[in-house]
Amino acid sequence: MLPFARVTILGLGLIGSSIARGIRQHMPSVRVTGYDADPAVRETAVAIDLCDDVADSAGTSVIDADLVILCVPVGAMGAAAAEIAADLPAEAIVSDVGSSKGSVIEAVRDSLPNATFIPAHPVAGTENSGPTAGFASLFHHRWCIVTPPEGSDPVAVERVSEFWRRLGAMVETMEPGHHDRVLAVTSHLPHLIAYTIVGTASDLEEVTQSEVIKYSAGGFRDFTRIAASDPTMWRDVFLSNREAVLDMLQRFTEDLTALQRAIRWGKGDELFELFSRTRAIRRSIIDQGQDDARPDFGRSHE
Repeated sequence: MLPFARVTILGLGLIGSSIARGIRQHMPSVRVTGYDADPAVRETAVAIDLCDDVADSAGTSVIDADLVILCVPVGAMGAAAAEIAADLPAEAIVSDVGSSKGSVIEAVRDSLPNATFIPAHPVAGTENSGPTAGFASLFHHRWCIVTPPEGSDPVAVERVSEFWRRLGAMVETMEPGHHDRVLAVTSHLPHLIAYTIVGTASDLEEVTQSEVIKYSAGGFRDFTRIAASDPTMWRDVFLSNREAVLDMLQRFTEDLTALQRAIRWGKGDELFELFSRTRAIRRSIIDQGQDDARPDFGRSHE
């Protein structure tokens, strides 16, 4: 038995459009209604037949939904929830896809105090955005972290978890605050570093007469891919998860200072030990199926 029969997706970017495509592939009998605040996105969604129906307003989109998924930047979650408050069915479950949870839970509770809210975070994505960027297999063999607030209905938690399993994801349940600290290390800090490195290279462009970009090696190209991610989404992530990000950034700064000292004083053994340890972490990620061991991470160069 399917966990939901009528799903509404608010926000038809990469994640929202991938959910819509995933439902069509894995749960074809489920009716999908979509809505996006941008009229141009709604027009595109209709043109590519992304959903069974694309509503003209947020409230209209949720009238008969039994699952509503907020696929908007984390800073817009509260406003999106407020838009559907008057029309949300009492029995509907509300979820989201944000990569920070503490601030989102608070914002949605303020707008929908009586709703059943079961947050979730599919740990998947690309640097692309928009309704045409999505694809049904985005969540295959990727983790989706479900972060129910204390006192959540276990049946509702299981329904949301099963929904993500049907989309091909592996599901883990985690306390919201712990989720935010884990993601600060594994996602938010790497993005912050990537934005910084690419920004520094941009500042050096004039000095090096375009050689930074012309002779970009693989490492720098990988940073530019991460730094090409949606700026609105990541601005909101850093602000909404600021305490955990600042904590991890302080730890990183301390480690970076130790690395500078090792280089300055020629401590080769210390550098070798660090690089060996980090190489082992990379192998573990591949062993757990979270990346591709093929040359250049399996990228096509055609």
